Amino acid sequence: MKLLNDMALFVEVVKVRSFRRAAESLGMPNSTLSRRISGLEKAIGLRLLNRTTRRIELTEAGMLYFERCKRIVDEARLAHEQLGEMLASPSGLLRASLSVDFAIVYIAPLMAEFSTLYPGISFEFDLTPRQVDLVSEPFDVAIRMGEPRSSNLIARKLASLPRYLYASPRYLERWGEPEHPAQLPQHECLRLRGPEVELLTLRRGDERQQVRLGGRFEVNSIGMIKRLASLDLGIALLSEGVAADEVSHDRLRKVLPQWQAEPISVYALTETRLLPAKTQRFIEFLRDRLERG
Repeated sequence: MKLLNDMALFVEVVKVRSFRRAAESLGMPNSTLSRRISGLEKAIGLRLLNRTTRRIELTEAGMLYFERCKRIVDEARLAHEQLGEMLASPSGLLRASLSVDFAIVYIAPLMAEFSTLYPGISFEFDLTPRQVDLVSEPFDVAIRMGEPRSSNLIARKLASLPRYLYASPRYLERWGEPEHPAQLPQHECLRLRGPEVELLTLRRGDERQQVRLGGRFEVNSIGMIKRLASLDLGIALLSEGVAADEVSHDRLRKVLPQWQAEPISVYALTETRLLPAKTQRFIEFLRDRLERG
């Protein structure tokens, strides 16, 4: 990389035929520029410039080197400018893996705005709960809830979603409404398969309460849990966004509203840190909108 940088410095010196003017244009000390060109000549093993007190002249080797280097520097500058244009107006097919419930509740309402902002991007969304292989499968990004399982992937945190307990009014009329987390083991709790299947930590301010849950239903879909809860089959732990529609239609309401579970984190997972503009903009957009709530 130093060699390429020094080539660009050499081209600038030759174009203006002056170390002083080139140094001013590049924003660096004249002595530094002169030292870098001397180092370049030593690395090549040939003199490129004949220096006098008034002007500089190209040697035969310098003339040949300048013709080659100028093309390389011009191509690099053009590539840089084109990439800048891509960042400003990204395009291409964005392939994303999304969990079903999160995509429907959180992503779908945002897509009208994002697709309008970036009309050059087209989309291929795969809605699946499975952990896709970002190395061998053609996905640009996977959006997942919960802490990442693989340390081999690059995880960018997008948001932390608050979670509360919910039940239908009819369930609470039939079985009574718990007044403290300690009463939850006496209720039918709809459990999402995972580390919180049996032991749930709830907090109210600085107070913490661990509760061992019971119940006949253990599933791997938040959407299914929400549906079962709205059908009066138990108490569910849901993020506010997932429960919002059911709450607005009085099919669910908060249970123990002063208590909440640890927020669930949302991550964008990629195989590399070097992302195309379409993927960068998608991740940045989701982080901004999800943080707003």
